[in-house]
Amino acid sequence: MDFFIQNAYAQGAQQGDSTSFIIMMVLMFAAFYFLLIRPQQKKQKAHTELVSGLQVGDEVLTAGGILGKITGVSEHYAVVKISDNTEIKVQKASVSMVVPKGTYDEA
Repeated sequence: MDFFIQNAYAQGAQQGDSTSFIIMMVLMFAAFYFLLIRPQQKKQKAHTELVSGLQVGDEVLTAGGILGKITGVSEHYAVVKISDNTEIKVQKASVSMVVPKGTYDEA
């Protein structure tokens, strides 16, 4: 009789272990989503909005550290004036931020 009780108890414990394992996995996925995936998606969305909103006259800083003023914009590229007679063509995705007006000093 004790054998049957112990066997039934062991099967109940295994059932509880699998349920707690599933709950733990769901909680771990939720933690990864809210701590890693979601903030990265927000950052990517903000950068996409920044790139799509570039206009002629904006002063920008590229990922390579080049500061300049946009003189032309196409679908994938922007022309950035970096000195009096020097303009470079960069991918719009390489623009890391739009800086406040007056940051780029042409002098």
